[in-house]
Amino acid sequence: MNTSFIALNAPPSTVPSLVNIPGLVPPGRIPIRILIISIPEAVNNTIHTLHSLGFAEVSQWSRLLPAPNHPGEVMSILTRYWVANN
Repeated sequence: MNTSFIALNAPPSTVPSLVNIPGLVPPGRIPIRILIISIPEAVNNTIHTLHSLGFAEVSQWSRLLPAPNHPGEVMSILTRYWVANN
């Protein structure tokens, strides 16, 4: 089975994008969410490191959001889409 990952060319993710709202995800694409939770400096550093490795543009990550159940920590989310080629 041949598979591929593609990035969605859209503004940075936001909290509402975490909910799978019917009609927002194009047919044949499965959302995959990558989540980083830590102190703000560590989250930003990880995002920039992943960018330098060619993983994702910095602008594709969500803004820093308070991390639930993690006082003093933040989170950032990247949504990619998986496409299965049958």
